[in-house]
Amino acid sequence: MINLLDLNKENLASVIDDKPYRAAQIFNWVFGKGLRDIEKMSNIPRKIRHDISHRAYIGYPEVAQIKRSSDNTEKIAYALEDGNIIESVLIPEKDHWSICVSSQAGCAMGCTFCCTARLGFTRNLSLGEIISQVLFPVHTYPERNFRNVVFMGMGEPLLNYENVVKAISIITDPDGPRISKRRITVSTCGILEMMPFLWKDTGAGLAVSLNATTQAQRSAIMPITRKYPLTGLIDALRAYQLPNRRRITIEYVLLGGFNDSREDARRLIGLLHGLKVKVNIIPLNPWPGCPFNAPDEKTVLAFEERLKDSPVAVMLRKEKGNDISAACGQLAGGTLNVDKKAC
Repeated sequence: MINLLDLNKENLASVIDDKPYRAAQIFNWVFGKGLRDIEKMSNIPRKIRHDISHRAYIGYPEVAQIKRSSDNTEKIAYALEDGNIIESVLIPEKDHWSICVSSQAGCAMGCTFCCTARLGFTRNLSLGEIISQVLFPVHTYPERNFRNVVFMGMGEPLLNYENVVKAISIITDPDGPRISKRRITVSTCGILEMMPFLWKDTGAGLAVSLNATTQAQRSAIMPITRKYPLTGLIDALRAYQLPNRRRITIEYVLLGGFNDSREDARRLIGLLHGLKVKVNIIPLNPWPGCPFNAPDEKTVLAFEERLKDSPVAVMLRKEKGNDISAACGQLAGGTLNVDKKAC
């Protein structure tokens, strides 16, 4: 049986043996309206509905748990068919909500400050498992005005490139959830061979998890740096093709006493000189067993002020969802039996 959530518009057209516009109608029912029952597609002839329902179904992952933070952030744990648990986060903003989406079960990147890395890598998520993290909240809570989707949850999106690209095409489709490409951001540790294609294939924003200003420093916390050196990453950012008014987001997690000094800020300004970037400063959100401490407020503000006193655009990310382990770097498959010393 085919899960219709695993088919983009092109794939769907190839399995619908009828007029070409039928695929667009069915696509709209599944992704635009969030329908879960093929037999209720009222503008599709009964014979076609009957035929499709014998070959396909609409299967969402089970919602295993929903936790709500004191700041109204919500973390959803989804149970996949093979027993894996993934997490997604719903983030309230001033006049809309954002959805933080996972692209893999676990993560292979091994970043030492990230709890997800302690799980190790299990597998890539299917298209349906990715897109359901958007469809479930969009169609369950239509009053929330979901406007942003960020691929910043569990896993490295560029290592599940094909399914992430297909998911973005569905999210932005006029017959689907209709979220603007300008409102979608894909975060990466820096998979250099895939980065050049992202804008051309999706039109989505790029965010790069940098977190250090020297090769030795970044290698110590992000093993990927040994394969993709810092100089190569900066060269890739310099070569990245973007429209004039768009910028790459640089994510910089502040680790207390490690990368948060005035000298670190000075090196960061020099490293990013001439690049079309904006910096998101993210004070570490610790978790049990984390080898680093969060920087104190004075250090965070001093780091921010040093960047503000430069040509680099900077924003201090407000912590949300920390009390339910939903903040940046804390997702670890909520209801899994994770080793307590790890997370």
